[in-house]
Amino acid sequence: MQESRVRVYLACSLDGFIAGPDHELDWLHAPYPAAERLRPDPRALRFDTFLAQVGSMLMGRTTYDIVAGLGVEWPYGDIPVHVATRRKLDPLTPTVRAVTGDIAELIADARAAAGERDVYLDGGDLVRQGLAAGLVDEMTLTLVPVLLGDGVRLFDGVDRTTVQFTDHRTYDGGLVQLTARVLPRA
Repeated sequence: MQESRVRVYLACSLDGFIAGPDHELDWLHAPYPAAERLRPDPRALRFDTFLAQVGSMLMGRTTYDIVAGLGVEWPYGDIPVHVATRRKLDPLTPTVRAVTGDIAELIADARAAAGERDVYLDGGDLVRQGLAAGLVDEMTLTLVPVLLGDGVRLFDGVDRTTVQFTDHRTYDGGLVQLTARVLPRA
């Protein structure tokens, strides 16, 4: 049996923020002038294609609360979603459950639930913990053409980590998508 990969799929501003100062995400869906001039690369990794490769998800509590508060249909279908939290959790769907432990335990549990499919690691704090522990295999980051100047930075506090870019694409609205393999630490 092939071991699943731990993958990150996030959007961030050009200056490295994944959310605004109050965790707002409105900037993700703003119209960008380049959208009218660029045709997206059809090979860009769209969210639905990415999600089809995922067997389970490990999500941070703040991210869960933000997604739950969007008022949209649950975007993860029937994928098992493990929410790292120490607070009481009222799951939106039967596929959601609260989990606790250190990052290695949480990822091991998510891998077991994923089987041969990949684990989707989501939430800035969990991504940073996963990188620090050397447990992230791949990151797909979509750079949004905006400078926020303040907010929640994706890589704050991350120790030196080397990646190897494996792909790049232009995306709707002038976004640029980068995929990188996280290299083992020496």
